[in-house]
Amino acid sequence: MWRFLIRRIVFGIVVLWLVATTVFLLFFAGPADSVARRLAGPRAPIEVVDQIKDTLGLDRPLFTQYLGFLGNLLRGDLGTSFISQTPVSTLILQSLPGTLWLVFGAAVLWMIMGVGGGVVSATKPRSLRDRTLTVLVLAGISLPTFVLGILMIYLALSVFPGTGLQPGPYISPFIDVGAFLSTMVMPWICLAVVQAAVYVRLTRGSMLDTMGEDFIRTARAKGVPERSVTYRHGLRAALTPVITQFGVDVGTLLGGVVVTESVFGLQGIGQLMIRSVRDGDLPVIIGAAIMAAAFIVIANILVDVAYSFLDPRVRLA
Repeated sequence: MWRFLIRRIVFGIVVLWLVATTVFLLFFAGPADSVARRLAGPRAPIEVVDQIKDTLGLDRPLFTQYLGFLGNLLRGDLGTSFISQTPVSTLILQSLPGTLWLVFGAAVLWMIMGVGGGVVSATKPRSLRDRTLTVLVLAGISLPTFVLGILMIYLALSVFPGTGLQPGPYISPFIDVGAFLSTMVMPWICLAVVQAAVYVRLTRGSMLDTMGEDFIRTARAKGVPERSVTYRHGLRAALTPVITQFGVDVGTLLGGVVVTESVFGLQGIGQLMIRSVRDGDLPVIIGAAIMAAAFIVIANILVDVAYSFLDPRVRLA
C-alpha cells in the first residue's frame, strides 16, 4: 500500500509542477514590456508598469525568471496583489475559511443524501420509490444553483422569516456559532441538493452492478442477512466510483464556489476570484489557480488512501 501511495504522491507533485509551468508560460512568456503591461492592467500608468518590470525582474532571461518563480512557490510566496499591495497568500488565507466550511458542510449533506438515496433506489429497482427518486434527481440536476439559492433566500426572508436563516458574509463559528449556522445552513443545503442528485444516480448504478457480482451471491448462499449483504458487502464495493467523484468535486469546489458564494454573499475564494478578475489583479488569479490545482491533487491523494480501505486489492498491490 505504501508503494501505491508514494507513486500517487510523486504523480501529484509532477502534476503541480506542470500546472505551475503552464501558468508561468501563460503569463510571463513574452517581451518584458508586454508582460509588465498585462500584469499591471490596461489602465495602469507607465510608472506602475516600470515598477512591476523592475520588481519581478522581467528583463532577466526567461529561464532565470522561471527558477525564481518555482523557488517562490516552494517558499509559499505567491506574489503581491497589485491592487491592495497585500501578499496573495494572505488574501487566500483570509478567504479560505468561508469556502472550507461551505464545501465540507455541504459535502457531508450531499454524501448522506446521495449515497442514502442511491442505496434505497438500488435495493428496489423500478419500484415506486425508485421512480420517485429518479424524478427528484432529474429536478435537482436541472435546477441551476443560483435559482435554488434565490428561491431559498426568498422563502427564508419572506415566507418563513422566523427561521432565523439569513444570507450574509461568513462569520467564524469560533466567534458566534449561532450567526455562523444562520448564514451557512442555506448555502449548505443549496450546494448539497444540486450535488446529491448526481450521487444518487452514481450510487444507484454502482450498487446495481455490484449486487450482481459473484461474491454477493456467495454471501447470500452462506446465509448472510440481506442487510449485511447490502451494506457490508455491496455498498462497500460500490463506493469506489462514488469516492472518486467525491474527491474530484471537493477538490474543485475548494478552488472557489463562485455561484453559491455570490448568491449568499459569502466572502470566500470564489468572491476573491471574481474581484480579482474584475480588477485585473493577475497575481491573485495566478495564486488562486495554483492553489486550486493543489486542492485537486491533495483531494485525489486522499481518495487513493480511501481506496486502500474500501478495496483490499489496493492493499495487496
